[in-house]
Formats: sequence, C-alpha cells, structure tokens
Amino acid sequence: MRGGAVSLPTLEALPTPEAVAQRGAQLLGDWLRDAQGRWGDATLAVSGGRSPWPMFERLVQDDTVDWKKVHVVQVDERVLPDGDDQRNWTRAKACFVDSGVIPAANAHPMPVTADDLQAAAADYAELINTLCPEGVIDALHLGLGDDGHTASLAPGDGVCDVIDRDVALTEALYKGTRRMTLTRRCLDRAAHTLYQVAGADKAAAVQQLLAGDASIPAGLLRCPGAVVLADDAAAGG
Repeated sequence: MRGGAVSLPTLEALPTPEAVAQRGAQLLGDWLRDAQGRWGDATLAVSGGRSPWPMFERLVQDDTVDWKKVHVVQVDERVLPDGDDQRNWTRAKACFVDSGVIPAANAHPMPVTADDLQAAAADYAELINTLCPEGVIDALHLGLGDDGHTASLAPGDGVCDVIDRDVALTEALYKGTRRMTLTRRCLDRAAHTLYQVAGADKAAAVQQLLAGDASIPAGLLRCPGAVVLADDAAAGG
C-alpha cells in the first residue's frame, strides 16, 4: 500500500518564505524519489495561490528526480477558461510542462471547461485512481488560507462534508468563482502532505490546523504524516 499512518500535522518553522520554499522543494523531491524507488513512477498534486511558485521553481531543478516518470495533477481549480490568469493550471503548466520538465502526457489539469462538470469531476477521480494505486497520491502540496480553507474546501461550503467520492464541485462561489477540488477522502489518502504557509495573517489558522480544529476546513483533514512548513510570522514566532 502506498499510504501511511494517520496523524495530526507537525510544524517546521523557518525564518523566511524563501527558506520555506527551499525546504518545501527538498521535501517534495525526497518524496517523489522515494515513490519512484518503490513504484517506478510518482504523482505530485499541486495547489495554486501566490506562494508555491518559488518552491516549484526550485523543485523542477532537482535533477535527482526522474521527471519523465512524474505525473502532475491538481488539488483544485477555478471553473474558468483555459489560459485564464486566475486558473491554477496556467502557472503550473508554465512551470512543469512548457518548461519541458515533464512530458505533456504526464500533465493532468482538472477538466473545468467541460459542459458537464459533475461528469468531469467523476472522470478526474477515475484518472487519479488510475495513476495512483489505491488512489494514494505520493506527494501532496496544500496551502492554507487565513480563513482556514485548504484546497477548495471553503468555510461553510457543503463540499467540506463530501466523503463519498474523490473529486467534487463547490456548492457556492468562493471569492467569485466556483471550484473543482479533491475531497477530504482523497486528500487524506496521500502518502505525504506538505502545507506551505507564510505571513502573520495565517498564524491563527496554523494553530487551528495543528490542533485538528474541525471548525476550519483544514482541521477536518487527517493526512498521514503531514508537515506544515511555515515562516516565523505564520508560525507565531
């Protein structure tokens, strides 16, 4: 089995966002190499937002990872046209695919432009389970909002309670757009999970996450061996 033991996240505080990016790239690289050593290939699930790109840019320079055997999938995505600047995939594609790091066949954006989004979500869930034995993503990257959201599990949205499938749509708009997201069931199966957090505005949410506080969406997750990489401001230092 590609999964691990269930536990609450552990915190690793670092002085700056740049140090978080460097350490995050190291951890993700370690996890991808480990998966390739065990299974021959590896799957990396990426979130969006502003903060992860310096980390991903460092990660793709790690030539000890066999990038031809890495599949990149999405944690969540806005329901917007291809190429839209707000799409998470726009920057992910530039970093991982357009740069030539991974083959285009190994890039798997969420199908948010489909006419039937419910069917598209089911198709993406099937893809995840095809790529990942037992549906276990090898290396999962998550962010954390100051409101405690992670992936597109937003406070008050019924998608937070979906546990009967691996991919779902938000019930409401979040910051102006509907989203497609991996669900708690899928996220909790990941072999390794990295939360990347920076900024004093995230400090309260970090403490709630570490405590498994179910009043925030991130606190509902029980990803095995999750690591929270936070700069000193986000860690409350």
